[in-house]
Amino acid sequence: MTQTATPPTGTATIEDPGTLLFSDLEGELKTTRRMLERVPDGNDNWRPHEKSRSLGELATHIAQLPGFGIMMLTRDEFDGAQGLPQPKATDNAGRLKMFDEVAAQLLSLVEQMTWDHARSTWTLRVRSDTVFNGPRANFLRSAVITHSAHHRAPLGVYLRLLDLSVPTSYGPTADEGLPPA
Repeated sequence: MTQTATPPTGTATIEDPGTLLFSDLEGELKTTRRMLERVPDGNDNWRPHEKSRSLGELATHIAQLPGFGIMMLTRDEFDGAQGLPQPKATDNAGRLKMFDEVAAQLLSLVEQMTWDHARSTWTLRVRSDTVFNGPRANFLRSAVITHSAHHRAPLGVYLRLLDLSVPTSYGPTADEGLPPA
């Protein structure tokens, strides 16, 4: 028999969706920023393989990903055939500035999110084909937190191949101890 924990009557609290569903968002954004801080200027065209994104392309994509989350929180659907605006950063300071701006705006929007908005439907289409259609909060987690971690991993490899220090993320690296508290 499966039991679910139920708080005693009168003591239940309802947390806002930003706190309950995205308690890890701020930490993930800090980890992403630490990784982006290590990207050196002057190597934007470097790539480990001809099929790989260049260092500049990968870092810029990671820096703008919170902007996709902003779009998900401010629009009900997106047609992927239109493409997202492709920001052009000329150096790492520009990427960090862009990241800081979109990360701050995303955090603000998540803090303001209501349960109705979190549960509301968000749709990703490619022309007339529906690719995703479901609760906005689910896709926000996937598109921002999971997707960013997915791209941070190869960025760490790029840094290692360039003989640069790799910052901590979910645990220590060969270069650093535990993540900052």
